[in-house]
Amino acid sequence: MRAIVLTATNTLDFCEVLTPIAGPGEVLIKTAAFGICATDLEMIAGDPRVKLPAILGHEWSGIAAEVGEGVDHSLVGMRCVAENIRRDGGEVGFEHPGAYGEYFVTDAANVHSLPEQVPFVPGVLLEPLAVCLRGVRRLQATSQDNALIFGDGPIGLLSVALLKHCGYRDIWLAGGRTHRLGMAEELGASRAINYHTIQDDLGESILREHGSRFNNVIEASGSGKAMQASLDVAGKDGHILVIGDYGKARADFRWNQILHYELHIIGSNASQYAWEEAVQLAGEGKIPLEKLVTHRFSASDYQKGFEIINGRDPSVIKVVVEWDE
Repeated sequence: MRAIVLTATNTLDFCEVLTPIAGPGEVLIKTAAFGICATDLEMIAGDPRVKLPAILGHEWSGIAAEVGEGVDHSLVGMRCVAENIRRDGGEVGFEHPGAYGEYFVTDAANVHSLPEQVPFVPGVLLEPLAVCLRGVRRLQATSQDNALIFGDGPIGLLSVALLKHCGYRDIWLAGGRTHRLGMAEELGASRAINYHTIQDDLGESILREHGSRFNNVIEASGSGKAMQASLDVAGKDGHILVIGDYGKARADFRWNQILHYELHIIGSNASQYAWEEAVQLAGEGKIPLEKLVTHRFSASDYQKGFEIINGRDPSVIKVVVEWDE
């Protein structure tokens, strides 16, 4: 099969490799499309989770091509997506080969049917949607009066759409890219703030404009500055969801902020147990996944996808690569 292989740090090559075989309890997936994620870029730059050579790709849609021993043969031919965390604790696209290959294997128990009304390309966004859905569940909001989201990446934008669907009445988002801020408003944000226009303290500026503290805050940017601002804007008994990736960053804040405001700080990582509902929402058209796909490339042109991301094209939200027949 063909695969886009991480052969060395910061080096991807289009290669011919052996097609994997589905073992007991596994299904062989023929990849239809995959998304290029910010986490992929971190893996490409070097990460201990990835052993070279590696085949990345954890945002994907595809077709069940073959099944292993003990798996229902009715799965064969099914359009599908799947939870990426495998039985051994590793993940597809990280410790296990993923959708940068034409084929890969995963646990059959993780597979979900992709609704016919959801095309393969927007279907790759079911993974980040499931991440957001799990996070919003863990947020355990006691009030849906308002929410502030830091970060205008796909997780932040999908969080806007999800909160709007859940009935939140006043949703603000702070980000730094004009096109994405416009998308946030299109998805249901009451106000989208460009933090580049803020000259003084981020949290204080947002509070002045909003006029009151926020019941719920979602930090999806991975920025230490935004994490501090999350503490600054949360109100009494406020809930703060930490869903960004902070690398090796460390916290430096006044602990009395948590004490005096009786804040709830909740972390959420990955998408486990949220897939069934995410697939249902997509199938019912409740979350407009297709709006976030701004660029599409064939697998043979995958380099163009990475070039447009690394070039920081301001129009980019999500780049999807399609495996051609």
